[in-house]
Amino acid sequence: MKTVLLLNGPNLNMLGVREPAVYGCDTLAAIEAEVVAYAAERGVEVACYQSNHEGALIDKLHEAHTAFDGVIYNPGAHTHYSYALRDAIGSIDTPVVEVHLSDIEAREEFRRISVIAPVCIAQIKGKGKAGYKEAFDVLLEYDAKR
Repeated sequence: MKTVLLLNGPNLNMLGVREPAVYGCDTLAAIEAEVVAYAAERGVEVACYQSNHEGALIDKLHEAHTAFDGVIYNPGAHTHYSYALRDAIGSIDTPVVEVHLSDIEAREEFRRISVIAPVCIAQIKGKGKAGYKEAFDVLLEYDAKR
């Protein structure tokens, strides 16, 4: 594995400000920096991208088909209803790990279902920012088995 896309969906640009009791106090930039450093120690390059727009995220997933070896993806609220993003993931061969800072199954009922998970190789939830590094490790392990 040489390159990974770290993809974050809507409102994740507000990390550190938005509901710190749920999502923690770290900013998205701080989390991205940790993941980039973690990956670099393992010889893998990480490109970071965040958007509040579904179409932009779909375009980035389509790009991942040829430009990246794996994707770590926090779809935010799109998790629960975006069949367009689910289809985008399902249309590429690039492995995707879904990650959530909070445990979506322990939250409000509408947050408990992920339409994204069935097309991902794994889902990591409720581990805070450490979940992003775990997602990276899952991609490395998956790549080693292929």
